[in-house]
Amino acid sequence: RYRRGIQRIPLALHQAEIPLIAAVNGPAIGAGFDLACMCDLRIGSPRTVFGETFLNLGIIPGDGGAWFLQRLVGYQRAAELTLTGRLVKAEEALALGLLLEVAPEAELLERTHALARRIAGQPPKALRLTKRLLKIAQRENLPDFLDRCACFQGMCHNSEEHLVAVNAFLARQHSSGKSS
Repeated sequence: RYRRGIQRIPLALHQAEIPLIAAVNGPAIGAGFDLACMCDLRIGSPRTVFGETFLNLGIIPGDGGAWFLQRLVGYQRAAELTLTGRLVKAEEALALGLLLEVAPEAELLERTHALARRIAGQPPKALRLTKRLLKIAQRENLPDFLDRCACFQGMCHNSEEHLVAVNAFLARQHSSGKSS
């Protein structure tokens, strides 16, 4: 029952083809922290507090949080946070790599939306393939990863969006007088 319930969330988020961004403005404890860790990028405010506190309640992080957390901060730090249930405030979360940025509370959503717009402005096919490569890099050896890169690059080189992006780049170079 657990696998058909809560565990569908980490599977769905991990398989999402588009980048997922969390704006965290306050405590994200237990499942809330795990949900933030399931996102590709996280921006917080000074009010952000993270905690992997399941053990404090006599349960485990059964929603996959331990799997995501150690990919963000390494095994040792993930073990420390999970085994102690220690809370992490925004500045430490930034130093640990749990947050990309700490934005003033009043600017949090605008900064998150600005990042989302910048990412969404990338060529869609190349963006999806790049996210897939980032996920694949966590589990493949380098030779297999490079084979995958060659395959994906071929798919991108033969796409309309690549031609449009190259032409736009060349037009910008020409208009700024940087022709080569």
